[in-house]
Amino acid sequence: MIYSNELRSAARKCCLGGFVLTTLLLTAVTPAISADEMKPATIDATAMGTSTQLGANVSVKVIINRFSTEEERQVLIAAFKKGQSPGLVDALSKMKPAGRIAITGTLGYDLAYIRLVQTPTGRRIRFATNRLIRFGEAYHNTQSTAFDLTAGEFDLDNADKNKSTGVLFPACQLIINKKGELQFELRKNPWKLVNIIDWNKVGMEAQ
Repeated sequence: MIYSNELRSAARKCCLGGFVLTTLLLTAVTPAISADEMKPATIDATAMGTSTQLGANVSVKVIINRFSTEEERQVLIAAFKKGQSPGLVDALSKMKPAGRIAITGTLGYDLAYIRLVQTPTGRRIRFATNRLIRFGEAYHNTQSTAFDLTAGEFDLDNADKNKSTGVLFPACQLIINKKGELQFELRKNPWKLVNIIDWNKVGMEAQ
């Protein structure tokens, strides 16, 4: 099948390391900021393609309405242990939205999970949600429908905004590799987030 061959050649595996393990499986030290204390915050960035998508640029806007709770993190852990990536996607779809992401060329969609972690140089904001499957993908039942997560992170530097970085995985899935480790399997390649503008300095009030 054409779709199958294209996806096999395009899929890229990216070991999660600290990203998902810290976000989903380990206890992250996250400041307690209630939804009532938060005002909506916006982060704008430019996503730059890598590898086969080198030279492609799109704009990304993330709106944060609240940070996800420890209880929600535990729900995701349980869902993944029970149903792997499909179980995680199902749990994300049932969560109260924590924010929203809009990428150039799309109408945008809700972000189910947003986590704030303090770092020695600033703040790390991680997000994950179930990916919006396009009609054509669902109709033709292409292998791309297996890549049903969108995830990413901003690594924000408090002292020098030019040092802020980030990464976006527009279409991915969680798998367990042969070593028993969690890793992302990507459809195509990750996108590097640059020109990050943290309009509201979200999370700094908790430091």
